[in-house]
Amino acid sequence: MEKSLPPIPVKRYFTIGEVGDLCGVKPHVLRYWEQEFTQLRPMKRRGNRRYYQHHEVLMIRRIRDLLYDQGFTISGARNKMQEILQSERNHKPAFPNLLEGVEVTEGSDSDFLSLEAGDAKAPLDGLDDRWQMIERELFEIRNLLLHPS
Repeated sequence: MEKSLPPIPVKRYFTIGEVGDLCGVKPHVLRYWEQEFTQLRPMKRRGNRRYYQHHEVLMIRRIRDLLYDQGFTISGARNKMQEILQSERNHKPAFPNLLEGVEVTEGSDSDFLSLEAGDAKAPLDGLDDRWQMIERELFEIRNLLLHPS
């Protein structure tokens, strides 16, 4: 059985080397996939350095799964990615409506989550590290949605 991929850390940008490690592919493969999959567009900075965001890391993992685990060809994986992304666009609510119908009450974080805003190391009653990371990510996303910059 294949080794599972490491959890994605909570950070805004990832270098090509970090993404390679997180997705189990080499940087030259990522550069090639960038040419083949138009949906994959990392931000480029000085010296043409690539910086990937969280959603792009997830996309690369999905591409990797299609190619390496499910046996798709590049062309087949490209078509499947277009289908997947189109399906997600059709079923995803628009951003302004994201919290519509959801009651958010201040001060309920302790009931929902035992993390405080700056306390990334708080114990979570025996949950393993991966669940803790997911909970932290969800908490940060919730805060970003409630208090956009």
